[in-house]
Amino acid sequence: MVDWSTLDTVFLDMDGTLLDLHFDNHFWLEHLPRRYAEHFDLHPTEARDYLIPMIMAERGSLNWYCTDYWSERLALDITGLKAEVGDRIGYRPHVTDFLAALRQAGLRSVIVTNCHPDPLALKLQRTGLDQHVDGIVSSHELGKPKEDPVFWQDLASRSPYRHQSTLMVDDSFPVLESARAAGIGQCLAILAPDSQQPSKDHHPDIPGIHHFDEVLPALRSHTAVPSTP
Repeated sequence: MVDWSTLDTVFLDMDGTLLDLHFDNHFWLEHLPRRYAEHFDLHPTEARDYLIPMIMAERGSLNWYCTDYWSERLALDITGLKAEVGDRIGYRPHVTDFLAALRQAGLRSVIVTNCHPDPLALKLQRTGLDQHVDGIVSSHELGKPKEDPVFWQDLASRSPYRHQSTLMVDDSFPVLESARAAGIGQCLAILAPDSQQPSKDHHPDIPGIHHFDEVLPALRSHTAVPSTP
């Protein structure tokens, strides 16, 4: 499923890969519509029917992930509203064991996320996730989402990597397809990003796992070999 012997870098998505996507799904589908309805004196169903199509129309763009954009468009403090349900932020199963195993194997781990810096800071504060990886890059620093194949070229300026010795792990098939099109050597899909939702079907061309315990034995048996420039 993953050839660990060829790798020196592992790029990791955050939401739905390392952290439970339940937090984000709950926020956008339930908490935000409820608070929007309260703020603008609407029925919750009316607010949801108004908001969800508007949000979905931005899917795959940087706006989709941008709390500044949504705060301005909806006249609400999106980051503040996210903090109201911050107790739902949490790790997916076996994540800290997996990140520890990456370090033990001598592999560089970098979070590559579409998350806006403001909610990113909230999630790091809640989880201490930044202490378990070697770096974090938000797509907002580069001005384009991971779904854009050019993103991966620009990423090299922030976190240099060699395409063929890099693995990208993500719960988004469009992101993984983008990474593969950009020449990333290996891709791995997360099929159970939200603990409260059914798992996704497998991608026809990209291997997938439900949880990291499925790859931990092979990773732990991997002996790091120093890479050559």
